[in-house]
Amino acid sequence: MNYPSKLIEAAVNEFKKLPGIGEKTALRLILHLLKQEEEKVTHFSEAIQTMRREIKSCKKCHNFSDEDVCNICSNKSRENSLVCVVENIRDVIAIENTGTYRGLYHVLGGIISPVNGIGPEDLNIQSLEERIDKDRILEVIMAISPTMEGDTTIYYISKVLQKHGIKLTTIARGVSFGGELEYTDELTLARSIVSRMPYENYLVK
Repeated sequence: MNYPSKLIEAAVNEFKKLPGIGEKTALRLILHLLKQEEEKVTHFSEAIQTMRREIKSCKKCHNFSDEDVCNICSNKSRENSLVCVVENIRDVIAIENTGTYRGLYHVLGGIISPVNGIGPEDLNIQSLEERIDKDRILEVIMAISPTMEGDTTIYYISKVLQKHGIKLTTIARGVSFGGELEYTDELTLARSIVSRMPYENYLVK
C-alpha cells in the first residue's frame, strides 16, 4: 500500500502489530486520530503510556491491578476460601461479567503446551500451592478452556494439589470442547460455573 506520508506509514505499521488489526483497519484508525483535535490524541497517547508504565501484577492472584493487591482480592465481601483458576486475565473479565461468581481468582498466565515450549514451571502453579496453605483455600475451580492443552493443564494441577486435601472442581461442559472461555456467552459460562462438578467425575466423562 502506498502512503502519502512516511509518518502515517510508520504509525500504521505500529497499529498492525496489535492482534486482530490488519493494514486497512490500522489505516482507518490512524486517519480517525488525524481528524481529532491534538489534545484528544495526546490524552489517548498518555493514557496508553501511563497504563503500561504503572500497571501492576497482583501479588496474590497475578491479575492486572492499579495497586499491589487487586480490587477483587482486597474485596472483603468475596468468598476467600474459593479460588477459580483461569488461563489469563481475559478469562477473569469474562467470568466477572456473568455476575454470578463471588470467589477469588488465580491467573496461571498460560497453559501447558510442549509444542509452544510452555511447561508447568512457566506457569503460576507454585504460588497457587502457597495460597492454598496460607489462605486456607477449601475449593479450587478449574475454569480453563476445554482444549487438549487445557485438559493437560487441569490434570497436572490436580496431581499437584492432591496432597493438599482440598475440593477440586471443574466447570461443567456447557462450554464445548475446543472452545475458549473468553468467547463463551455469559449465560453459558455462568451455568458452567454454577453447575461445576468434582474433577473425578470430569475424568470419567
